[in-house]
Amino acid sequence: MTTYKAGLIGCGGRGRAHAEGYQAADNVSITACSDSIEATRQSFTQDFDVATSYDDYREMLAKEDLDFVSVCTWTGQHREMVEAAAQSKIKAIHCEKPMASNWGDAKALYQACVDNDVLITFCHQRRFGSSFVKAKQLLDSGAIGQLQRLEGTCSNLFDWGTHWFDMFFYYNNEIPAEWVIGQIDVENETKVFGVPLETSGLSWIRWQNGVEGLLATGGTSLQGPRNRLVGSEGVIEVGGPDRPPVRILRQGAGWQDFSDEDLESVVPPGGDTVLSVLDLIACLESGEEPCLSGRKALQATELIFATYESSRRRGRIRLPLDTDDSALVTMLEEGQIGPG
Repeated sequence: MTTYKAGLIGCGGRGRAHAEGYQAADNVSITACSDSIEATRQSFTQDFDVATSYDDYREMLAKEDLDFVSVCTWTGQHREMVEAAAQSKIKAIHCEKPMASNWGDAKALYQACVDNDVLITFCHQRRFGSSFVKAKQLLDSGAIGQLQRLEGTCSNLFDWGTHWFDMFFYYNNEIPAEWVIGQIDVENETKVFGVPLETSGLSWIRWQNGVEGLLATGGTSLQGPRNRLVGSEGVIEVGGPDRPPVRILRQGAGWQDFSDEDLESVVPPGGDTVLSVLDLIACLESGEEPCLSGRKALQATELIFATYESSRRRGRIRLPLDTDDSALVTMLEEGQIGPG
């Protein structure tokens, strides 16, 4: 059995979650970590028994013979860190989401991995959540007939929206999106990981197989479940305030609820992020595409920036997206959108 070495860039909460995934694998050891904050770095090395730590991730990449690297830092740092890791002769990268602060950087960091034959995944770990997997199983079984529409609601299109855009593709079997039309508003300045957010957003998507989707965020959030799958013969709802993890409504019957206990055996134990790391390790060995592959993350990320671009152009955006910036950031900088 091949034994692999893993290193982590960023030793905060998400870095710890990735580390738990590597610890759960019987063929991976965490040999190094990097974080610019000394106290965070020291705590991490103690808790995960890591022999070597660095304040400069580039030094770690140069000195350590790593197979896996996790990038668990602020989004604006992802491109330079992923590109550096991809060029360091490693085998695989597991990066936190969102992919990048703009569309050009997202494409560039993914291409760097393709060019260097490095497997990359992004932690859209909801694909390993039992409630979402159960919803997909019900859909695939034909329980609500033909999928017609997908709905999601969350706080913003970027940090949370990346998950729901990714889940839309998951439910719809990775069918490419055809176009997006959307609108955003910024009533006050809000950022996550240093990246500006909208305070209200609407994104309407059409996929190439005719399925349609709606993501509503912030001040325009939908009432009800976190995800809704509408079919020709019923509806599946996932989560939401004061609701069961999953419920289904079929023709001629009332709502059927699934409790946490009902979902215990849907996915293996360990937690979503742990399972995402284990999947990457298994796929590196098998040659199969990981569940959270960079290709899949790129298609979800495109919907974020296409929605921003639709708001800027005040029109429908046919994909692929042909701009590289973040229209939200550019409009804020130019005073076209924002508070006041």
